[in-house]
Amino acid sequence: MTSEMSDTLEQAMVRSSGLDTLLRDLTDRAVDAVPGAAACSITVRRGDRLLTLAGSDGMPNGLDQRQYENGSGPCVDAAETGVEQYSPDLAAETRWPTYTEYARSAGVRCVLALPLAVEGEAGAAINFYGLRPGALGTGREQATVFAARAADAVNVALRVERRRESATDVRTALLSRSVIDQAVGILMARERIDARLAMERLRRVSQDRNVKLRDLCDQLVARATEISSRGRQ
Repeated sequence: MTSEMSDTLEQAMVRSSGLDTLLRDLTDRAVDAVPGAAACSITVRRGDRLLTLAGSDGMPNGLDQRQYENGSGPCVDAAETGVEQYSPDLAAETRWPTYTEYARSAGVRCVLALPLAVEGEAGAAINFYGLRPGALGTGREQATVFAARAADAVNVALRVERRRESATDVRTALLSRSVIDQAVGILMARERIDARLAMERLRRVSQDRNVKLRDLCDQLVARATEISSRGRQ
């Protein structure tokens, strides 16, 4: 993906009402681009667990989740080892017996899982599912090409997500600071003490009551506001 295309994609994601919709569209396009693919999903490790960021229309329920629960399956292995996992016929597959049984019961007969190079994450994969034995055989090359493009898109999506999370953290911190400052001001006026002593008292009460400082200050400000409102009635 060129830098210009990546910038355009990032701008589209920023404008989007949700990254889920765009990633869902990506998996739908993957099904159209890869011969024999009936469904597609994107797996990413976040923290200490694997999760599915998006799945195409027609994706059998629980197909990826069953792998995560068992810690075994093509998308788990592809994400964790960085090695392509291909099973042309699950009826003859012996690597993931529990998963294979479940996948076949869902109508899946072949699987192709390709690792994705995702920034800042421990592992990722794009997973293709076919309904006939060997259905994905002729589409492996197209799947590999699409996986490279998908990695760029997923990287952009996660980058935008991190920016939004960071902005949320900043807003939360600013709101917390504002409430704490208000509570300090209330104590200063009520007890005729300076800001340092007022802050010390708030921290001490927070620890004694095992209540977060932000929550304690919220309560104090709310009570002061209520009393002030009564006084004006």
